[in-house]
Amino acid sequence: MNAQPQEPTQEPANNSDQDHSPTTTQIIMSVLAAAVGVQNRKNLERDFQHGKPRAFVIAGIIFTVLFVLLVICAVQVALHFAK
Repeated sequence: MNAQPQEPTQEPANNSDQDHSPTTTQIIMSVLAAAVGVQNRKNLERDFQHGKPRAFVIAGIIFTVLFVLLVICAVQVALHFAK
C-alpha cells in the first residue's frame, strides 16, 4: 500500500457567494450601495472577482436614469404645489 499523507486542501469556509457570479439582486444591491457610497469589502471583492462589468454598467445606467426621472418628478410636484 502506498499510503502517503495528503495535504489538506485550503477551501475557504462558506464561500458560496464567492464561487458564482453575483445574482441580479446582488448586482442591484451593489449598485445602490455604490450610489450611496457604502460598499463593504467582501461584496466589493466578490463583484470585481466574479462579476461581469457589463451587468454593473447596465444596472448603473438604469439606476441613474431612474434617479434623474425621480428628481424631475419631485421638482414638478414641488412646482405644482408652489403655485
